Amino acid sequence: MKYPWLQNVVIVALIFSTVMLSCASRKNRRASKELKSPAVEIVKAESEEAKAIKREEAAAAPAVEKSIPEEKPVVEEKKPVVEVPLRVELPDVNREFRGAWIATVANINWPSKGNYATEAQKREAIQLLDLLKENNFNAVIFQVRPSADALYDSPHEPWSYFLTGQIGKRPNPYYDPLTFWVEEAHKRGLELHVWLNPYRAHHSTGGAVTSESMVRKASDMVVRLKNGMYWFDPANPHTQDHAARVVLDIVKRYDIDGVHFDDYFYPYASYNGGADFPDDASWNTYRRAGGTLSRADWRRDNVNRFIERVYKEIKAEKSFVKFGLSPFGIWKPGYPSGVTGSSQYDELYADAKLWLNKGWIDYFAPQLYWPIDPPRQSFTALLRWWESENTHKRHLWPGLNTVEVRAPNRPQEIVRQIEETRKLIPNSVGAIHWSIAGLTNSPGMVQAMKTGPYSHQALIPRSPWLHANPLLTPSLLLTEETSSVFAKWLHKQPDQVFQWVAYAQYGDVWEYEILDGQQTEKSYPKIKNGKPLKTVAVKAIDRLSNESDYIAKKVK
Repeated sequence: MKYPWLQNVVIVALIFSTVMLSCASRKNRRASKELKSPAVEIVKAESEEAKAIKREEAAAAPAVEKSIPEEKPVVEEKKPVVEVPLRVELPDVNREFRGAWIATVANINWPSKGNYATEAQKREAIQLLDLLKENNFNAVIFQVRPSADALYDSPHEPWSYFLTGQIGKRPNPYYDPLTFWVEEAHKRGLELHVWLNPYRAHHSTGGAVTSESMVRKASDMVVRLKNGMYWFDPANPHTQDHAARVVLDIVKRYDIDGVHFDDYFYPYASYNGGADFPDDASWNTYRRAGGTLSRADWRRDNVNRFIERVYKEIKAEKSFVKFGLSPFGIWKPGYPSGVTGSSQYDELYADAKLWLNKGWIDYFAPQLYWPIDPPRQSFTALLRWWESENTHKRHLWPGLNTVEVRAPNRPQEIVRQIEETRKLIPNSVGAIHWSIAGLTNSPGMVQAMKTGPYSHQALIPRSPWLHANPLLTPSLLLTEETSSVFAKWLHKQPDQVFQWVAYAQYGDVWEYEILDGQQTEKSYPKIKNGKPLKTVAVKAIDRLSNESDYIAKKVK
């Protein structure tokens, strides 16, 4: 080789190059490891975290399913439609007590004398009640105890001679006249008040006194008068107990609306031939016991205590049963000034003014049997005076002499008296007619009533001093028919309803009708007098003539 040293240089260069390549290769491999290893570790870390998350999700998934129910489609709840009550302006309903006495003593009004057949008696009763209903009366004062006897099934006193022609004889076929009268009166929307005479023991027209009579059964309480009548001694405590027991028995067992006494307490002096009442035995007993009242005051006190007792016992048993008294129309001569006549205070020992002043009655019906014009016994003057004594504002419904008031035109006089009563006592109008014979025997009187003051129906005035639970509002359903609208109403407490007032509006005009409590439906024509039926309304009336709220509905 020309240049041997060059060969050595080449060899050294090759060795150096190889060494450098080897170092670079190792460096590159280390760098590659440094770059690749973290990446692998990150992937692995993400993988473990993902697995942990998945495990947590898997563990939590069942719990979520249990705690969160599957969502269902939301359905909007339907709320009941609340009907807003329709409010309208209803007309006022007339209020007036329109009663008639039906006397059984001496068969004055019922049953007719000698009529002892059950069915015939019932027919007569229905005729009388229909007459009252048709002429817009609303109450009947029915005599059930004319003389210590009974026109009902009594455990204390015998059947009346005036019912069967024999004291103690029951009707055959059997029926209870009082039950019949009550039911038939109520069917017609009429109140029925039982009328009792508290002290008369036997009437001179009541047949012979027999062993069945209270004259014999209670001889220790009874005295004989010179006109042939027998009378209980009002001073005898047994008399008071017996009479009160009779009243309370009727109140308990019969669905009556009132208890009524008339003007007989101690008897009129003429009954005993002008002689004093024969009560020496009870008067002497009173004096021996230390009594200090005069004989007249003592007699009045006997009656006063009995009236107060009866009123309180009736209210304790049935608070809605009214207690009414119909005393002689004059308290004393000179009251009011200028009035003359008999004195019930001194002759009958009846201090009726005291009973009115004390409020021991619910209604007071003084027998004002005189016409308006004569000043000595003027109907209006006496009525005005009694009203001035009505300190407790009880009902003051005068008794009218419809049968035989002394006037040239009797129907016209009675109409005038009703009109005057309305003027003098506007807040509680009413009257009682003595007796129903004034109607049955006088078509002219019936016509005068129906075309005059009683041309429209009337509710009985309220008695605000007597407690009554408020009546619920009735429900009303209207059903449209071809040419009419059928109205049906209901009440949640039907036993509390005595009557209904049903209203109908035709055009802009309201009309109403008073219906008995058993009627709960009525059909109204769609057109009346050329006017369309627009609205129907109804309200309930209770035993004391209180009104419920009304319900009204438009006719579609």
